[in-house]
Amino acid sequence: MKLRWTIALLALALGGCGGAGTTTDPGHAPGGDHAAPRGEHGGRLLREGDITVELAIAEDGTPPKYEAWLYRGDEPLPAKAGEVDVALTRLGGVREAHALRARRDGRLMADGIVSEPHSFDVAVTARVDGRTLRWTFPSYEGRTVIAADVARQSGIRTAKAGPGVIADEHEVQGLLTPVEGRVASATARFPGPIRALRANVGDTVRAGQALASIESNLSLSQYTVAAPISGVVLSRNAAPGAVAGEGAPLFEIADLSTLWVDLHVFGADATHLRAGAPVTVTRMTDGVQAQTTLERVLPGTATASQSTVARATLDNADGRWRPGSAVSAKVTVARQPVALALPLTALQRFRDWDVAFVRVGDTYEVRPLELGRRDANRVEVRSGLRAGDEVVVEQSYLVKADIEKSGASHDH
Repeated sequence: MKLRWTIALLALALGGCGGAGTTTDPGHAPGGDHAAPRGEHGGRLLREGDITVELAIAEDGTPPKYEAWLYRGDEPLPAKAGEVDVALTRLGGVREAHALRARRDGRLMADGIVSEPHSFDVAVTARVDGRTLRWTFPSYEGRTVIAADVARQSGIRTAKAGPGVIADEHEVQGLLTPVEGRVASATARFPGPIRALRANVGDTVRAGQALASIESNLSLSQYTVAAPISGVVLSRNAAPGAVAGEGAPLFEIADLSTLWVDLHVFGADATHLRAGAPVTVTRMTDGVQAQTTLERVLPGTATASQSTVARATLDNADGRWRPGSAVSAKVTVARQPVALALPLTALQRFRDWDVAFVRVGDTYEVRPLELGRRDANRVEVRSGLRAGDEVVVEQSYLVKADIEKSGASHDH
């Protein structure tokens, strides 16, 4: 429901501020004016006097390239009768030129590919029978205008595209357990009735602190049972007045200032894990996180789950973590720097492309991307963006929705 209201709010705001997206040219005829006359090849007709140039972008079985046909009056001219040059200015001031020259099939065609999106201001210069003719027109697609205050209120946020790091990460689950050797029992040395108990489960005790008094059946005198280590009382196995046998465990105490994180790894993932790998531990109950490193991968296999146990140590000096708690963990096996990366929140699907949206001023435009490696947060961009491009990284779906609503895209 919140998503629908956000889109509706953006649509109303755009309507009120005149920020609807610019329309595009149907098919592949260049030019943003739907009313522009079309020729027999589906191209835009550019006329001056008795000379006409029909200009289109060819894509049928070929990478997109400009093509043109020449006419005098209603009669076609041979392609060698002239030349056509097309100068494009893309959003952000990027310029490119396409020279169309005669082909044997009776048309003029450029050698250069017109990369997506086909969205630019067009300047055409034609030289036909010694005459120089010029036209200019906009040809926009995948573009919209959103006022800055509307974008801000809608939560649309941009950031400059730049280098990043792609992590090879493995998601695993595990349990927190006390560190072996840091658990001890306070036991009765001699049999006899328990006269006093001075600690309860959960109490923090220090080494040597008196925990119980027992009257010895042998000497009929009382002696003190002290805490063997500093830590937290995990269990109390006695009651006042009960008789303790010799060596009977009265209290179990654990030093919980550090805990083991035992992570259960399945299948081939275990072969990728190495000691020293960074680990982010997340408590499942509330999402609290802590950072540590992998200490070792145990040589055996857990019998019940047939998993490999990878172990890390977690600092618990503040007592926030409890043994027995279930956790999830993200183990970062490798980190690979890349020249250009985007957060996954910047990506959308547009037609059959993975795209991001670039902002220049109040204008937003689609950019088809070639993507590479990715992790849980970022993706490598191999082509389609330049470092420094201002890219929508939050609420990108709103920009996509406004472009689609405005009709600023055409079917290829």
